[in-house]
Amino acid sequence: MGIVTSRPYDRRAAVSQFSRLRTAKGQADPFPIYAELAARGGVSPAPWGGFLVTGFDICDQVLRSREWLEPDASWRERQGAGTRWNAPSSREMSNTLPGLNSPHHTRVRRAAGGFDRTTIQDIGQTLDKVVGRLLDALVEQLRHDEADFAALVSEELPVAAIGHWLGLPAADWPRLRTLTHEQVFTQELLPSATQLARSDAATAELRAYLVDHVRSRRSRPGDDPVSRWIQAWDAIEPDRAEADEQVYLLVLFVVLAALETTSTLLSSMALRLVEHPERWDLIASCPDLVPGFVEETLRFDPPTHVISRVASQDTILEGVEIRRDQMVHLMVAAAHRDPAKHSDPDRFDPLRKPAHLAFSGGSHYCIGAPLARLEAQILLRHLTQRLPRLTLVRPPTWAPRVAFRRPLNLDVTFA
Repeated sequence: MGIVTSRPYDRRAAVSQFSRLRTAKGQADPFPIYAELAARGGVSPAPWGGFLVTGFDICDQVLRSREWLEPDASWRERQGAGTRWNAPSSREMSNTLPGLNSPHHTRVRRAAGGFDRTTIQDIGQTLDKVVGRLLDALVEQLRHDEADFAALVSEELPVAAIGHWLGLPAADWPRLRTLTHEQVFTQELLPSATQLARSDAATAELRAYLVDHVRSRRSRPGDDPVSRWIQAWDAIEPDRAEADEQVYLLVLFVVLAALETTSTLLSSMALRLVEHPERWDLIASCPDLVPGFVEETLRFDPPTHVISRVASQDTILEGVEIRRDQMVHLMVAAAHRDPAKHSDPDRFDPLRKPAHLAFSGGSHYCIGAPLARLEAQILLRHLTQRLPRLTLVRPPTWAPRVAFRRPLNLDVTFA
């Protein structure tokens, strides 16, 4: 298991680092602070308890190992009634697919299925049309003034993609998008009481809306994923109410994952494209580089900067003793800049073949990864082939988060 080592720990310095992460400057560019965290060692104590993991290979090891668990419902209950882990929104998330451990996770994931080639092709045809419409609106705005790419494109494409696929009415998409931005606070690294309250309210509204959607599909099934999930759960769960609850939880997870992180990926990709003109020219002249550009975006600044796991038993991780039930925070965005894994890691290089953990790993590897990649690749191809070069008007501002990145704007104009 390794040799237990003792490392000096400056708690005051660690608190200062995380305080800086929560400032506007830290949220705009957290990577110098991550480098300071990494300098403390691949595994180091977190100021509030638990541990921070910054090395790529260690993060990868934890994600792939069955000895490290999701902080599931039973773990959250053990943390006590007054903690953030037992807020209503947190309890709800513990019942969705990412919050489950085997064997329940295996059962739910099998019922969920995945994105096969036919499904991806069908969604791709829809995305081509949606991207064309969104870029038309962007160009129209740019003819008169600068335009916010995040609002006009990055926020619109994911909700259209998942809305079409799930059969959700287009009139409801704006509200669903707003609710996902509110709900994600419960999944943040250190949410405030106010943020948790906002997340609780958003979760309750999402539950009411999505339960009604499942009920509608139960009474009027069609050729859509929700109807197929109802059939799948009816085959394995005799209690119809429990079957519908499991379908609701799956729809909730899909909506949250598809909207929040994918919109951030699209904005981050566009930011990388417009901040350096030579990148736009490179992709425009070499469309075959589109997949690599998307993967390098996922490495360089992933939508999710932190993934948390808990120890299933007493263990030693890179010489550091960790007790059963203690949490480790995998700082995957820092791990992506690990010089032991990538040469010149702070340089964005669309020609490199990067390894990244943006979609987690092991049994919890994101089932929506094919859809997120498809959206990003289709958008990047259309953008660079249809439009003249765009340029960044001003640096974006960022939402007050650490774990879940989100630019609030991406203002562009014609170069």
